[in-house]
Amino acid sequence: MSDNSYQNIYFVGAGGIGMAALERYFLSRGRNVAGYDRTSTPLTDALRAEGADITFSPEAESIPEAFRDPATTLVVYTPAVPADLPILEYFRSHGFEIMKRAKVLGLITRDTRALCFAGTHGKTTTSSMAAHILQSCSIGCNAFLGGVLKNYNSNFLLSASSPFSVIEADEYDRSFHHLSPTVAVITATDPDHLDIYGTEEAYLESFAHFTELIRPGGALIIHEGLKLKPRPADGVRVYTYSRDKGDFHASYIRRTPGNITFDMVTPRGTIRNINLGVPVEVNIENSIAAVAALCAADIFDPEVIRAALSSYQGTKRRFETWLKEDAGNGRVIIDDYAHHPEELRKSIASIRALYPDRRLTVAFQPHLYSRTRDFADDFADALSGADSLILLDIYPAREEPIPGVSSEMIFKNVKTADKVLIAKEKLVETLKNRNFDLLLTVGAGDICDYLPQIVSDTANRQ
Repeated sequence: MSDNSYQNIYFVGAGGIGMAALERYFLSRGRNVAGYDRTSTPLTDALRAEGADITFSPEAESIPEAFRDPATTLVVYTPAVPADLPILEYFRSHGFEIMKRAKVLGLITRDTRALCFAGTHGKTTTSSMAAHILQSCSIGCNAFLGGVLKNYNSNFLLSASSPFSVIEADEYDRSFHHLSPTVAVITATDPDHLDIYGTEEAYLESFAHFTELIRPGGALIIHEGLKLKPRPADGVRVYTYSRDKGDFHASYIRRTPGNITFDMVTPRGTIRNINLGVPVEVNIENSIAAVAALCAADIFDPEVIRAALSSYQGTKRRFETWLKEDAGNGRVIIDDYAHHPEELRKSIASIRALYPDRRLTVAFQPHLYSRTRDFADDFADALSGADSLILLDIYPAREEPIPGVSSEMIFKNVKTADKVLIAKEKLVETLKNRNFDLLLTVGAGDICDYLPQIVSDTANRQ
């Protein structure tokens, strides 16, 4: 931020992946950083090692003394924390300036040439790809990502000299309305977060308003065929993209086991022989969106783009391979963050395309009671694409239980005959007793915490 009046920044919800990027941003600029989160995690451990003073008690007494002066301390919070949290109530009652994380990101976008990636799904991967391409050339960027980029083992990239910021623009709680994009990308508008928006129409209206925030002379990159009716200002250029058509699209796609190569058609010319570092079907479109954003920002170097997409290792929990046994028919374990029916459908389709002759076992953990309630039938339809299903109980995240809402709403309508519904604590044992071939663990909760034991048991099995 250009405003240097606050030397101390306190984060409420400090262990969130998006909050962590801001904490690292302010630490890199010599600010004092502290915060609260509910539990200790590897991410909070890393932040503490980097200099952030993070505590795990919600009581105001846990706030460090240096962060109790409203004149020197800015408070940043995420809507995911309860509004009646004692720490927040202390800051409110003592006259502190309190900002949502999204508003702080908005301040950063006003000072930079901001590439902002929005959409129900795909925004983490597309923004990460764009950031990696920028890092692979002399330009660099400041990137605030929703996942840990494996090339850098971080969700935050820093450049003291780059004019560019890369922002994952989150639609939850209308957070992306604080941003000022130079280039905005919209990957998908399948309705989600209906606990916030209520209706699909309100959800689409929120994206339409986001397009109004693009700066004069900027650009909008939008996926072909969306229901959205964008409203960019006069002078904002509009481009479309998809795998097969649009201003930016793929041609001459070649697939071999474990490999995808294609040509990318752009208004600036065709980039030939792109070989994806993470060769799953959905990354064809993701890479097209990333390159389109850079092209709209007048960054177009085919050699750099080709090399960067080849060296891109992906983000953790996005089609992340945990086990790939050497033999051609060896067992494979892949983890993905998908938590919306359309994401889940694309995830399963991408795994099928990568391993077309393998029997697919899916272990899915639904995320949020409200999302399960709103999309139970769609989840069931998507999960019916598995050969075998292990369905877990709902991960509540920020929500309290909703009467009558459970994973059974999904389970009863899944057409796959081989299916079980279990508590998450039984996942490891259930898989230990199954001789699976290809396993996809999927969901935005804590299912990934069981992967080290699952991989160990599988690798040790004869």
